[in-house]
Amino acid sequence: MADPKAFPKNTPVNRLKGTLPKVGIRPTIDGRHGGVRESLEDVVMALAVTVAKFISANLKYSCGLPVECVIADGCIGGLAEAATCAEKFTREGVGLTITVTNCWCYGSETMDMDPLTPKAVWGFNGTQRPGAVYLAAVLAAHAQKGLPAFGIYGHDVKDLEDTKDIPCDVQEKLLRFARAGLAVATMRGKSYLSMGGTSMGIAGSIVSPDFLEKYLGIRVESIDLSEFVRRWEEGIFDPVEYEKALQWTQNNVNFGWDPNPVEEQHTPERKQWVLETCVKMALIARDLMVGNPRLKELGFAEEAMGHNAIAAGFQGQRQWTDHFPNGDFLESLLSSSFDWTGVREPHVVATENDHLNGVTMLFGKLLTNRAQCFADVRTYWSPDAIARVTGWKPQGAAQGGVIHLINSGAVALDATFACQADGKPVIKPWWEVSSEEAAKMLEETNYCYGSLGYFRGGGYSSNLNSRGGVPVTMARLNLVAGLGPVLQLAEGWTAELPEAVHKVLCDRTDPTWPTTWFAPRVTGEGPFRDVYSVMNTWGANHGVFSYGHIGADLIALAALLRIPVNMHNVADQDIYRPHVWASFGTKDLEGADYRACASFGPLYGRK
Repeated sequence: MADPKAFPKNTPVNRLKGTLPKVGIRPTIDGRHGGVRESLEDVVMALAVTVAKFISANLKYSCGLPVECVIADGCIGGLAEAATCAEKFTREGVGLTITVTNCWCYGSETMDMDPLTPKAVWGFNGTQRPGAVYLAAVLAAHAQKGLPAFGIYGHDVKDLEDTKDIPCDVQEKLLRFARAGLAVATMRGKSYLSMGGTSMGIAGSIVSPDFLEKYLGIRVESIDLSEFVRRWEEGIFDPVEYEKALQWTQNNVNFGWDPNPVEEQHTPERKQWVLETCVKMALIARDLMVGNPRLKELGFAEEAMGHNAIAAGFQGQRQWTDHFPNGDFLESLLSSSFDWTGVREPHVVATENDHLNGVTMLFGKLLTNRAQCFADVRTYWSPDAIARVTGWKPQGAAQGGVIHLINSGAVALDATFACQADGKPVIKPWWEVSSEEAAKMLEETNYCYGSLGYFRGGGYSSNLNSRGGVPVTMARLNLVAGLGPVLQLAEGWTAELPEAVHKVLCDRTDPTWPTTWFAPRVTGEGPFRDVYSVMNTWGANHGVFSYGHIGADLIALAALLRIPVNMHNVADQDIYRPHVWASFGTKDLEGADYRACASFGPLYGRK
């Protein structure tokens, strides 16, 4: 039984090098002195203050700290004041900007010209002063200069002096842009740590520095997996923390069954060594990603620094797992909202070093502040096939068939959906997870011994069954020759099957692995004609599922990064992209997205 006292709540902290990106608020104004400007100074600045307070009150960084906003020292009426604002923003570490105004301003003289900062403009919809006219003018300037910006135009006309209340539709756009912009700014300058190389010929684990650098501003750091052996043989880990982690594991983890034939099973001594090694691997992987100052105290100054990795992948199969324990324990636990240190920010660790799935996990984490779940997109079970092998006719969410999301035990334990909000199962932002909920996640998970047919070196795989009825979004980034990166996503719900049906279906794959039954929302058209079509159109063998319907946020983020979306089931009215995207076509939004991304090219490099 997992003890809630073993899961203390950690204080939010930025564990990566570099300051957290701030949101820059740019109040722009009609620059004509002699009465016009003077009459507007207070209301324009008041609008900027309102926006800054709203964002800071509603958004947090993935580490749990509140998002900080920086407001220009004065209203921006021309180029000189724009330059002064840009200087301040550089000094303050601003990573994205929102220009706000409720009056006419001089478009190209007041706009944000930094090509790397995500930009949005809120032109107040009022009649006393034409803030919306400035919005149209400055968005035209952004388009003409090749600096895409999100436009925010409120649905209803407001009074000039009404600077304290932000309309609901404007709130939604401000938050959607800010979440996406913060994700872009947070990734920039960090690294993806490739632990090992290509796994079993999986294309996603052929790590592409060109993609990561040009589209995300992320560099690639690589290590050979022999580094793990070096560190545990030479004691390059904190021995005190290791003993704590091992005791925590032995006291709180449920160890499931061994699926191997009795005559082939590892000895108890071997299994104990495997467990101890799995715990060491988890410590070492974390230290490799974000560093550990304790190592410097132990005489390992270089290793103490880590690789400043915002995401990582572990190759595992096959060369490593043919001899050493698999990476399921380290991948599942590091990706969860807790470990032996207590409740803390999840890491992003991709199974089989599939960096494209790892990046998709990173997108979801930065947009939602929640743990992300790695899975094989394994099998489409049609209603007829389920009925044939189980005798049960699917009902409810499963009536159109389900997709079996399962892999070798590396999913985040948050996938149990053991947390609750308003009486419903959820994945929470990590800082909202209680000690009791963390213990419940672990309690509902069995770590079964690895199948020696797959993992000759042994290991422990997380075995869990996700609750049904939970809104989720499945997503995946793919690389295509001649095209570049493309994103696909499907919103839907988890399904819960009768226990006997679940057992029959899981036994046909591997009953020691974690299972999530996914029912995408179908539309009757294209790749969402039915559940089979979703599976048949999916671009790779892996996918990520995130709590909630976050497709619109993913689409906004992809547009900022110039990554087209080739498959989604988000309603047209919920799609939010830079304003200039409309110039590439308004009838076929998917085609317009492709054309716009191709025209502007990757954010950090030439096409």
